[in-house]
Amino acid sequence: MNLENILVFSKEVQEARENNKPIVALESTIISHGMPFPQNVEMAKKTEAIIRKNGAVPATIAINNGKIKIGLEEEDLDLMAKSKNVVKVSRRDLGEVLSNNLIGATTVASTMICAHLAGIKVFVTGGIGGVHRGSELTMDISADLDELSKTPVTVVCAGAKAILDLPRTLEYLETKGVPVIGYKTDYLPAFFSSTSEYKLNTRAEDTEDIARRIMFSDILGLQGAQVVAVPVPKENEIPNDEINEIIAHALEEEKKAGIKGKDSTPFLLAKIVELTEGRSLETNIALVYNNAKVGAQIAVDYNKLNK
Repeated sequence: MNLENILVFSKEVQEARENNKPIVALESTIISHGMPFPQNVEMAKKTEAIIRKNGAVPATIAINNGKIKIGLEEEDLDLMAKSKNVVKVSRRDLGEVLSNNLIGATTVASTMICAHLAGIKVFVTGGIGGVHRGSELTMDISADLDELSKTPVTVVCAGAKAILDLPRTLEYLETKGVPVIGYKTDYLPAFFSSTSEYKLNTRAEDTEDIARRIMFSDILGLQGAQVVAVPVPKENEIPNDEINEIIAHALEEEKKAGIKGKDSTPFLLAKIVELTEGRSLETNIALVYNNAKVGAQIAVDYNKLNK
């Protein structure tokens, strides 16, 4: 058994590899745990279509039958969207899920690992994990942050999920030497909101600039990721003041329910959808589509630099 036996490429992704086309990785937890059916499968298919429209090839990543699938066929996508027994897979879970032939949806951390194994440099997601509120008591910090410090995949997102402690998340990434690049913004996007009060150290005006930064990181052999923080379009955002009140209510509900660990984020996002009567889900979908466009453009520009 070796890596070639474990990595399985879809026909589309394999053809892209053979013809040196730009490829963009996508996670599958957003499908299985992040959104309800049928919005999840509709979102996944449209996200892939946006990436194709912008000149790149989508590679949604998931685990099934002891294989890491790089690119999902339609039946694989439906399985992730509809199955009730999908395991949320981070770094610690990869060996267990593969060895037991379980169905696994990849988080930011495990998608980064799998994308790197497959030679994919750009990964699009909704929002990264981070330092949870109250972490000074719980020590609840997402494995995404540690992965960002050691796996060289550029992660295009709408910032960290707004349910998290954003300033502590930025401090953690700063300590780990992970650049957080504001895409046409000086301030950290707050997932549902296009901006926050937290200023970033660097910004980029175009995707060519980001592609060049990836290239120089490659040349230097730097092992960490770059986070590209893309604001949700203004017309789709939920203002900070409004969403923060809703998040506070959701956090109270989480505490009452005794929800902890990897169940926390899905619970809170679902509760926020309920409290916003679906507006947050619409915002979540809109920001994913926007990130997909930017991520595809970065992958295309990076591909041009390496031809």
